[in-house]
Amino acid sequence: MKELKGACIIGQSGGPSSVINSSAYGVIRTALDCGAITAVYGAEHGIKGVLNDRLFDMSKEDPRELELLKYTPSSALGSCRYKIADPDVDDSDYRRILEIFKKYDIRYFFYNGGNDSMDTCNKISKYMMKVGYECRVMGVPKTIDNDLFGTDHCPGFASAAKYIATSCMEVYQDARVYDTGMVVIMEIMGRHAGWLTAAAALAAHAGSGPDLIYVPEVDFDMERFLADVKRVYEEKGNCMVAVSEGIHYADGSFVSEAKTSATDGFGHAQLGGLASMLADRVKRETGAKVRGIELSLLQRCGAHLASKTDYEEAFMAGKAAVENAVAGLTDKMVGFDCTREAGKYVCQTKLLNLTDVANVEKKLPLEWINEAHNGITQGFIDYCLPLIQGETEMVKENGLPRFARLKKVLASAD
Repeated sequence: MKELKGACIIGQSGGPSSVINSSAYGVIRTALDCGAITAVYGAEHGIKGVLNDRLFDMSKEDPRELELLKYTPSSALGSCRYKIADPDVDDSDYRRILEIFKKYDIRYFFYNGGNDSMDTCNKISKYMMKVGYECRVMGVPKTIDNDLFGTDHCPGFASAAKYIATSCMEVYQDARVYDTGMVVIMEIMGRHAGWLTAAAALAAHAGSGPDLIYVPEVDFDMERFLADVKRVYEEKGNCMVAVSEGIHYADGSFVSEAKTSATDGFGHAQLGGLASMLADRVKRETGAKVRGIELSLLQRCGAHLASKTDYEEAFMAGKAAVENAVAGLTDKMVGFDCTREAGKYVCQTKLLNLTDVANVEKKLPLEWINEAHNGITQGFIDYCLPLIQGETEMVKENGLPRFARLKKVLASAD
C-alpha cells in the first residue's frame, strides 16, 4: 500500500482513568518516531479542540515530560463529553472537522475513549470516507467501566479494580477495630455494567472484603437486600457491602436518590448518593452503626495503585493504533485478545470494526453472579487477577508523585 504522509491528531474523551495518558503516550511517542507522520497534534478537550482549532504541537514537549505521561492520571490533553449529531441530520460539525483536517493536513486521527468516544470516532471515520478525504481513523480504548464490546478488557479497568479491591481490604480492617459492630456500604462506579463493583470480590478472595455485592446486571430488591444485611450482621457482628451506583429496580428505575440530579452531554444520568441512602435505610431497619462510603473519582485517578500490567497494555494499545494506521488500516478500534491457560496470562492486540463497537455495552457475564444475586463467583476472580499484577514505576519527588507538566504549545498551520 502507498505510504500516506501527513499529520495526526490524538484526542481524549469521556471520563479519565489512571492510565489513559499511557495510551496517549503510546500514540504520541510512536507517531513522533514515524517518518510517515509529519506532525503530531494533541486536541484540547477532545473533539472540541478540533472544532475550536485548539491543537497542541506535541513535538514542542520535553521528551522526559512526555514519558512521565505513563504514570500521570486523568486526561493530560483535556477531555469532553460532546455528542456530535448524525451527519444526515446536521453536518456542521463534520464540515468544520474537515476544514481543520485540511488546514493542518491531518491524515491520521486517533481518539482515546470509551463507548461514546467510539461513536464519535465511528461517525468521523464514515464521514471522511463519504466525502473522499483520505484520513485513517483509529479508536484507542479507554474505560474503567470495562464495557467496550469485543475486547477482553479495557485499559483503565485493571487499575481501578486494583484500587477498589485494595480500598475494600483497608476499610475492612478499619471497620472491625471496635468491640461494637458496624455495617459499611461501599458505593462503586458503574451505571449499567458491574465490572468495577465485581472487583470488590478480589478483596473477599484475599480474605478481607465485602460479604455482599450487588451489580446492575440483575434487578435489585430492597427487601431482599435488607434481609441479607440483617442475616450477615447477626451472624458476624459486622457486615460489609459493595454496591454499584447503577443498581436498579425491576422497573428499570435507579435506586440512587441522585438519579435526576443532572445528565452528561450524552444524556446519561449522573448517579451518586446511593451509599448514603442505603446506609440510612439499613440504620433505620437494624439500629446498627452504619457508614456509607462513595469512592467517587478516587477509583479512576488513583495512579499510585495502578497496575503495571494495565499501564503497559495501555501504552501498547496506543502504539498499535499508530502502527496499524500507518500500515494502511482504518475505521478500527484496538482491542485485546487474551489467554489465561495453565496460570499463564498472555495479551495481544487485535482490531475491531468501529461500527461494531460504537454504543454497545459489554455486561458482566451472568454466570459470574451467584444465584442469590448478592455475590461474585470464582470465574470473575480468575479473569481479573492477572490484570492487576505489577506495581507502578511512578517517579516521586519529596515523597510525592511527579506528574507530567506539559507546555501545551498551540499549533500553527503556517
